[in-house]
Amino acid sequence: MLPLLRYTLQVRSQNREELIDVTQEVESLLLRAGIDRGLCTLFVPHTTAAVTVNENADPDVQHDLLAHLRRLVPRDGGFAHAEGNSDAHIKSSLVGVSLTLPVERGKLALGTWQAVYFCEFDGPRARHLHVYVLPVQSDDGGELR
Repeated sequence: MLPLLRYTLQVRSQNREELIDVTQEVESLLLRAGIDRGLCTLFVPHTTAAVTVNENADPDVQHDLLAHLRRLVPRDGGFAHAEGNSDAHIKSSLVGVSLTLPVERGKLALGTWQAVYFCEFDGPRARHLHVYVLPVQSDDGGELR
């Protein structure tokens, strides 16, 4: 069995809310580690940020996602938590702080128009994205027939 690999990416947001495409950074880790196939888990160790997969061809999709999250969870929503970032905590929980994606031929097995986005809801800040890679060794391609 091959060992679990762990990396930490630094992500720096420029705005209070934004989606940052981290696909290339994650794939460069896979390339550096020489991973051909396996599973890649991404984890955000913050309560006001998240990670998701979404379309990368049309930036309107990212704008729409943020706009609808703002409408669903407005910043001035009358929260009991009084630090001023309660909406960011809820948005983080709604989107989620982890993803597990397959790795095939050294790349994330994403669809044509998909990318991995770090979701900032309380920036600008310096953040971390933990990347765990479980390599799989297979002689027959691993396909069920």
